[in-house]
Amino acid sequence: MNKKIKLLLGIGFALFLLAFTVIYFKFFASNTNLNKVEVYVTIPTNSNYEEAKKIVFPFIENISGFELMASLRKYDKNVKSGRFLIKKGMGNFALVATLRKNIPVNLAFNNQERLQNLCARVSSQIEPDTTKLIAAFTDATFLKENQFNKDNVFSIFIPNSYEFYWNVSAEKFRDKMLSEYKKFWTKERLIKAKRLNMTPVEVITLASIVHKETVKADERPKVAKVYLNRLEQGMPLQADPTVIYSLKLRDNNFDQVIKRVLYNDLLIASPYNTYVNIGLPPGPIAMPDISAIDAVLSPDNNDYIYFCASIERFGYHEFASTYAQHQLNAAKYSKWLNEQGTKR
Repeated sequence: MNKKIKLLLGIGFALFLLAFTVIYFKFFASNTNLNKVEVYVTIPTNSNYEEAKKIVFPFIENISGFELMASLRKYDKNVKSGRFLIKKGMGNFALVATLRKNIPVNLAFNNQERLQNLCARVSSQIEPDTTKLIAAFTDATFLKENQFNKDNVFSIFIPNSYEFYWNVSAEKFRDKMLSEYKKFWTKERLIKAKRLNMTPVEVITLASIVHKETVKADERPKVAKVYLNRLEQGMPLQADPTVIYSLKLRDNNFDQVIKRVLYNDLLIASPYNTYVNIGLPPGPIAMPDISAIDAVLSPDNNDYIYFCASIERFGYHEFASTYAQHQLNAAKYSKWLNEQGTKR
């Protein structure tokens, strides 16, 4: 009797070990086929199980083991869209678990010059394509409700780092940007804008010019004041960055690099050309960073009307209150450009 019991126990233990081994290899042993430590996969909205399998298949060693786990855990009936992280060494249990955990995207943007360029950049990081994003931001109802138009809705973007799920809709992305825009315009900033007799959109439009004029944050309040002085006196802004923007817009080429504005460029017929039009352009010519916006809201105290790039303090400018002094500064800079061979 004892021998039979021991035999049965031995057989039972062996079967347990066998079952444990089978379960381990089916469920928990590595079933990934990765050449690197980890990889992100994206599963589009409304994907079915077969479509999801095609996306993850290149990263799985044995698809039948994955299919068994997917069936047992009902993933095959409940596929989730989003961005998912597959790590080297994951077993089938972990693979199914990770395909249920949508990983957010840290989305950052700056230095964009117009809505189309920004939407193209954003669309490379989330699911909605460029067309859907542009359509969301230029939707007539959205623009009317929030007092924007197609020329100035670009003002809505405040450069920063934001967290989104990859499968966020174009409309939800837009609404989040609007929410961040409203949060940025605190009571203090709104009061400062009112003192300047400017709307937030007008502040951002001027800040975009200041941003393009100088990369030096400590000089931006001084540049901002020059432009505010011109606006106050009814002078044209005569901002070279607006001419450059007009040229790029005319050519529909925002990749071109224009280092020198020529005399004939100043005559280009464009609502963005502040040499031929009084006041601000229809909307921002770039996405100004926060330092440029705050420079407009808290400008320097000066009576300068003119400024020109400095050849002695590169990156900075020489300022003048009179046109005669400005001509001297401009002549120095023009001579320096000629000596460098800079023609465009």
